[in-house]
Amino acid sequence: MSTPAAVLWDLDGTLVDTEPLWMAEEAAVAAEHGVEWTEQDGLELVGNALLDSGRILQRKLSSPLTPEEIVDRLVVRLADSLRGDIPWRPGLPALVEEVATAGIPQALVTMSYAQIAAPVAEVLPFDAVVTGDVVARGKPDPEPYLEAARRLGVDPRDCLAVEDSPTGAASANAAGCVVLVVPHLVAVPLTPRRVVRKGLEVLDATELFDLWASRSADRLR
Repeated sequence: MSTPAAVLWDLDGTLVDTEPLWMAEEAAVAAEHGVEWTEQDGLELVGNALLDSGRILQRKLSSPLTPEEIVDRLVVRLADSLRGDIPWRPGLPALVEEVATAGIPQALVTMSYAQIAAPVAEVLPFDAVVTGDVVARGKPDPEPYLEAARRLGVDPRDCLAVEDSPTGAASANAAGCVVLVVPHLVAVPLTPRRVVRKGLEVLDATELFDLWASRSADRLR
C-alpha cells in the first residue's frame, strides 16, 4: 500500500464543526454594533485568515475597533466554547487516531489561533501544529502548509491535506499537496490533485491513503 509522507488536517469545518460557532460569535459582535449579520456574511469568511476576517468585519460594521481587537474578541469566545465541548465532525477523531496507529506523521494546519487550536491539539496525536498567528501569510497562501511540512521534515508534494473550503484547498494545492476535499458549508471546485468525498465517517486509514495515491501520480515537480 502506498502511503503519504504525512497527513495535514484543517481544523474549522474539517475536524471540528466550529463554523456555526464562528458565525454565532460574529453575529454577536455585529449586534453589539447595531448591525445585522446574515448567514451569507458568515459564509464569506469561511477559510479566511482571521485578520482578513477582522478587516472585513471592521469595514462592514464601521467599527471603531481595530481588526486585531475584533479578532481577539472572537478568539477568546471560541476558545471558551471549545474548552467546554468539542463538536467533532463525523468520523473524527477516530480517523486521526487510526492514521497515527499506521505510523504516518500528522499536523494540524489552521488559520485559527493557537488559543483555539489548543483544545483540539491536546486530545489528538498531532506531530506539529501550525496556526494563523504563527505565519506571515495565511490561507490561500501556501505558507501554512509549507511550514507544516517543514516542521515534519517531509516534502509537501508527498503529503495529503484534508480541507473543507476553497481557500484552504487552494493553500494546500499551492504548497504541492494532494487535497482531500470534504465540503461542509461551502462548495469547493474539483481541480487537479484534488479528490472530493462527502464525509470522513465512511473512510478508514487505508481508504484515506488510497485516495492520496489516486492523485499523487499528478505530482508537480
